Amino acid sequence: MRSTILASGLLFALSSSVMAGQIYKWVDAQGITHFGAQPPQGQTVETLNTAAPPPRQSAAAPVEAETTGEPEQQDIERQVKKQVAEENARRQQYCTTLRTNLAQLQNNPRVRVEEQGEVRRLDEEERQARILETRQKIAETCD
Repeated sequence: MRSTILASGLLFALSSSVMAGQIYKWVDAQGITHFGAQPPQGQTVETLNTAAPPPRQSAAAPVEAETTGEPEQQDIERQVKKQVAEENARRQQYCTTLRTNLAQLQNNPRVRVEEQGEVRRLDEEERQARILETRQKIAETCD
């Protein structure tokens, strides 16, 4: 029961809809893991990675604007195309990183993470939770 609550709490805390702010994780005196936006006073907290993925483009093909021949319109079109290309490149890089991380998590049962300057090994439950989270991010963000 406790592991289910922990896993669901972790997934909820790391879901893309909640990733707008900083998320903290801590364990209280009774050994219960908590997640929150505000760290408690006098507790050792772990800051969770809250990097948001680049925005995904809509599935519809971009509508080509009619060229009026005006230099201003052509400049705007070039800028928009450049921004779209940069956004696609950032999203592709993010997807490549996600896929690499997923492969590492799946192929390596002894994953180590650095938290607050200390390196520790993920237990199997945490590793499986991160695998699930990474798969969900790939499904949401990548083609």
